[in-house]
Amino acid sequence: MLKVKSGDLDKLGLLYERHKKRLFGFFYNMGNNPSISEDLVQNVFVRILKYRHSFTGEGPFTAWMFSMARNVGNDHYKKISREGVSRGIAPEQVDKGTGDYLNETMDQEGNAQMLTKALGLLPSEKREILLLSKYRELKFQEIGEILGCSEGAAKVRVHRALKDLKTIFLQLETR
Repeated sequence: MLKVKSGDLDKLGLLYERHKKRLFGFFYNMGNNPSISEDLVQNVFVRILKYRHSFTGEGPFTAWMFSMARNVGNDHYKKISREGVSRGIAPEQVDKGTGDYLNETMDQEGNAQMLTKALGLLPSEKREILLLSKYRELKFQEIGEILGCSEGAAKVRVHRALKDLKTIFLQLETR
């Protein structure tokens, strides 16, 4: 990123190739359909190019990138709420079908679908922090930088989000 900042814009393509899947997964798991998620990934890299001068190099690039991604996502949600446009298909609404699998496989898929549904029922702030922590595997320090809080506060937020997710999951399981 420091090379991009200094004017070597060809390196942005390399950054895109390295991080596009992580960003796509982040946006998709936040409740966007695949085409919207792809658009948001593109928007992140447009912003990275536009605001490249603000990258200091002091913290990890991924923390700075996911901060941009959060802002792009928030801007997108504000725009669609103003326009009254649907958010698209949430991951918990996707019917994956179980087909003719073994009972164990069906149980695992059922649990995965229930977990996805429980994740979708969490407030967006808690869903976001779990996606950063568990799905994108960012360190608490990086999450703290993204959220503008300390590493300890990030740990507490992840712990509370996991506790809420567990509660929702167990409620879904008893239905």
